[in-house]
Amino acid sequence: MSFIVIVPARLASTRLPRKPLADIGGVPMVVHVARNAAHSEAHRVVVAADSEEIAEACRIHDVECVLTSAEHTTGTDRLAEAIGFLAVAPETIVVNVQADEPLMPPHVVRDVARLLEERDDCEIATAAHAIADATEFFSPDVVKVLVDLRGRAITFSRAPIPWSRDAFAVTQSALPADLPALRHVGLYAYRARFLLRFPTLSRPSIEEHEKLEQLRALAHGIGIAVLHVTAALPQGVDTPADLQRVRAMIQD
Repeated sequence: MSFIVIVPARLASTRLPRKPLADIGGVPMVVHVARNAAHSEAHRVVVAADSEEIAEACRIHDVECVLTSAEHTTGTDRLAEAIGFLAVAPETIVVNVQADEPLMPPHVVRDVARLLEERDDCEIATAAHAIADATEFFSPDVVKVLVDLRGRAITFSRAPIPWSRDAFAVTQSALPADLPALRHVGLYAYRARFLLRFPTLSRPSIEEHEKLEQLRALAHGIGIAVLHVTAALPQGVDTPADLQRVRAMIQD
């Protein structure tokens, strides 16, 4: 199997300014992400930056980088521009690893790429794991995914789905043991041909309301295969507290 990893990196961040350049053990976070992704068996890892500052940080640490527009509204749009610069063949599998995921297990990156390679009926693959905690299930910050019997995504939502009509009529403090509640992990593998098509697709209103770009693909009938991982994955870096936690884990 052959695939590449692209790390879209945007300098602006509402909750943690200049996040990709945040120092972790003397190295920018985006460099940690790229180095970690290189252990996934990808034959190439490239950062798609939106600023010269990120590009320069990558050059200093010998990480391949391309400079993309600062105007992109989604990471997928940034990947589409990047693969144009890189002259990636249409059948190539491209894995999007977020620039704030320095602890993403490399084997999960590999497995998502492998799943897409095996699924001719899908243009995208992603990952999810079971939700057992009711607070997490009801949080709008946690994206949930429903999966059909073929392992394809039915929909994604910030709402608590699936809804247990009978159980939640009694209590919302615990989840039924058999409720197929899955937390979506923001890791994607794409066929390069789809990435080139993505910017041309119209945005459905549900994408605007949920702020979930993968809903655009579903609205246009694009198959998304879902890898069910057995354990929760390490959380990414969204806040200063997250950054301190990751710093401690990497330094240890």
